[in-house]
Amino acid sequence: MHKSLPNTVDYLEIPTRNLTETKRFFGELFTWAFTDYGPDYASFDDGRTTGGFFQSEKTAGVEAGSPLIVFYHEALEEMHGKVTALGGRITRDIFDFPGGRRFHFADPGEGEFAIWSDK
Repeated sequence: MHKSLPNTVDYLEIPTRNLTETKRFFGELFTWAFTDYGPDYASFDDGRTTGGFFQSEKTAGVEAGSPLIVFYHEALEEMHGKVTALGGRITRDIFDFPGGRRFHFADPGEGEFAIWSDK
């Protein structure tokens, strides 16, 4: 279990249209384990941040003005291929930005995320 620290982001709750597929996707993409709390909620701990996914008809996306959750990985092209192989949909292909490169994707539950790299 992580240690909570004052004045830091402590927990993220993320909507998904398909909790089962979102768990499968992130479990395979990042090797996350999940703890189920009923049929409509599952928590995760990535070793640094904790959070959960909840079943919802609405999802988070940049076009809707939602915050974007951005993951880091050194092998950006590898992760791009893995995202699509696992059933994710690329919403913005790899592009440069100050400090690195990234791409945006939707998981099978239709939430939008990004992966970046400084390599």
